[in-house]
Amino acid sequence: MNEVKSALEIAAVDDSKFVLLSVVGSVFCCGLDFDIIVKHLKYNRKRASVKLEDTIKNFVNFFIVFMKPVIVSVKGPAIGLGASILPLCDVVWANEKAWFQTPYTRFGQSPDGCSTITFPKIMGRAAANEMLINGWKMNAQEACDKGLVSQVFWSETFTQEVMVRIQITSCNSFVLENSKALVCYNMNVELKQANERECEVLKKIWASAQGMEYMLIYVQNKIDAF
Repeated sequence: MNEVKSALEIAAVDDSKFVLLSVVGSVFCCGLDFDIIVKHLKYNRKRASVKLEDTIKNFVNFFIVFMKPVIVSVKGPAIGLGASILPLCDVVWANEKAWFQTPYTRFGQSPDGCSTITFPKIMGRAAANEMLINGWKMNAQEACDKGLVSQVFWSETFTQEVMVRIQITSCNSFVLENSKALVCYNMNVELKQANERECEVLKKIWASAQGMEYMLIYVQNKIDAF
């Protein structure tokens, strides 16, 4: 998260007109690494939970306030924070093999990435609850139908399709940034408040004995399955 944030900080002040967020390989994002989180929480749960909360909150807030358009190309799975961060971006394209899931309750976690606000606004409350509470695994076409994804392309031609559609490179950067500012103006305060609430709940879970126990069970089950 800190590395992505650093890259965005550089992009915010250089002469680029937009950011293309993509990956090398067949996985977009597997979300938070709970093995690492558990290791941090074992030593000083209260201190580590505050540090983890700050990291996620700052990461998400940077997407909220980032001035330049962010285009996302999703190949393969986008899980947890990898999925919840998508509505904070401006255009999301996916290949046919992409899928999206936020199985927070399975991990013993609560939603993040402002998804408690963005998901109901985009896909309606019922579908948002299926994602955030029931952990619905949504395929690329379903994500497009629900508004989480803008367009879906064939895997074989995905890169070419993305590059062809990046037409905004010919636009004026001043116009782009001000257009985005208009679109986001009424949402930013609400998004920051949602991020604050979500991170506060995560910190409470991480600092609790029950939350730690559930995460340990999840990590151990994952190890046993492997």
